[in-house]
Amino acid sequence: MAKTKIKTEKAPFIPTTRAVAAHSASASLKPFSFECREPGPNDIVIQITHCGICHSDIHQVRDEWGGAAFPMVPGHEIVGRVSHVGRRVKGFKVGDGAGVGCLVDSCRKCDCCKSNEEQFCRKGPAFTYNGTLMDRKTPTYGGYASQIVVDADFALKIPKSLPLDRTAPLLCAGITTYSPLKRHGVKKGQQVGVVGLGGLGHMAVKLARAMGARVTVFSTSAAKEADSRRLGATSFVNTRDEAGFAEARTRLEGSFDLILDTVSAPHDLNGYLELLKNDGTLVVVGVPPTPAQVHHFSLIGGRKRLTGSLIGGIRETQEMLNFCARHKVASDVEVIPASRADEAYERTLKGDVKYRFVIDTSTLPA
Repeated sequence: MAKTKIKTEKAPFIPTTRAVAAHSASASLKPFSFECREPGPNDIVIQITHCGICHSDIHQVRDEWGGAAFPMVPGHEIVGRVSHVGRRVKGFKVGDGAGVGCLVDSCRKCDCCKSNEEQFCRKGPAFTYNGTLMDRKTPTYGGYASQIVVDADFALKIPKSLPLDRTAPLLCAGITTYSPLKRHGVKKGQQVGVVGLGGLGHMAVKLARAMGARVTVFSTSAAKEADSRRLGATSFVNTRDEAGFAEARTRLEGSFDLILDTVSAPHDLNGYLELLKNDGTLVVVGVPPTPAQVHHFSLIGGRKRLTGSLIGGIRETQEMLNFCARHKVASDVEVIPASRADEAYERTLKGDVKYRFVIDTSTLPA
């Protein structure tokens, strides 16, 4: 039986890439250009159409986590169209919708990589930006750019039914919430709590609802109640209303199979642990700046579990995209030109976005 030949793009590859970058932790994003590596036989080139703004972009640009390397082109919620396909690549063709999330490579040999958990690569994965390729020398630049060259094994295929702009945040916010919901077996009829209704929280509500769960949102903003119900939540608790929150905690004690905590500001976890059923699980995906204080009795009583989750591997991320296509789930976004990225950072810090900013890369400066 003859092998099917994979079509490759014959047009010359132009490495010069337009972008916006930060040149220091205190600098705003400015026009920048760099040379992409020449695509190899296992690579594809994606002409980027949209890139989501993740809160972690702000942390890294401002060097709040340490280890920032400048100039930095942020962005790991990348979608676009394939323009070049390496001769060994299968599964992608020119014109396909494709994406890149938080990873662009890993060692592929350790136990984590072999079990499709590349995000936990023992040697440390190659992150999409503010990192290096696995040679530990070649810097990586992210998606606030016109194109990206990536090994096809670390590219995601975007289902045709998903709009590219609303798909971009799925490659971080989507997989960050899908992974723990799926891993902990959320199913029809279960009670799921979502703490915080932002970029992560709104995806958690949509995904848990698509899995058949009844969802309660816990938020400090009373104004988000109507939105929470529009997104699929069946109930809402305003945690800033101390009396109302205390009443809700009494009423809901022992009610939840799982609570997904998406908040990155300091807050008390013990009250949420009380809301879990016996053997229930509280999963944290937000990263507050100070360590949480957890009373051991909050865990001992009812055999509660407190755990965390990061993103997902490439296979699970593709699974998430396919799930979203089947259930018609996508992010709520505000699409902006690249020139408004700094403004978007400030608005994100104020919670002034519903619910994810996405850069239209066609607006990048020439």
